[in-house]
Amino acid sequence: MNPIIIALDCETAAEARGIVEATAEEITFYKVGLELYTVAGMAFVDELLGRGKQVFLDLKFHDIGETVKRAVRQVARSGVSLLTVHAEPGVMRAAVEGRGDSGLQLLGVTVLTSIAESDLPAMGYTCSLGELFALRVRNAMEAGVDGLVCSPLEVGALRAQVGPGKILVTPGVRSAGAEVGDQKRVATPAAAMAAGASYLVVGRQVTRAADPGAAVRQILREINP
Repeated sequence: MNPIIIALDCETAAEARGIVEATAEEITFYKVGLELYTVAGMAFVDELLGRGKQVFLDLKFHDIGETVKRAVRQVARSGVSLLTVHAEPGVMRAAVEGRGDSGLQLLGVTVLTSIAESDLPAMGYTCSLGELFALRVRNAMEAGVDGLVCSPLEVGALRAQVGPGKILVTPGVRSAGAEVGDQKRVATPAAAMAAGASYLVVGRQVTRAADPGAAVRQILREINP
């Protein structure tokens, strides 16, 4: 299985199509996040599905339970493979109810990879980053979601905690020497996979490369030398 999910963090559908075209031979799984969804919506998701691609819809739902349940029900009908929701108990329980017996798999978002320990006091947390992460993991397992989004630095301990059956999706992976951008907790693709990641979300290292297809192949060689 190819574990790479390409993040289509693009300003336009045309730009996203260009990335898909450049990586279509190597990649079957694409992430549609808030930026692209805002400009292209479910029409672009349907376009990807029509090409036989899998879609990770990264919208990080966080709302009252009834709204989350009804929105997830709509996503479940679309054929999307993965959907993110914030790892808060009521949100996750509503999402599980909304997806019903569909094939949609739900991922709890634990702590965003852009957040560092020093950011927590301003956000109103008195606990450590590790304590916040552990609490959200426990809540997610109790709610019955299918997996979690976590930084590559957390994936090893998390895999040991949740076992082999849960999906662990790790953004914040960069090959050695690649620019880290706004991510604060990063690791190489090979290290993340060795630690127990199920999927790697890769963005700028591929999408801003002169040859996106070659960039994907380089990462695959790093994972499988």
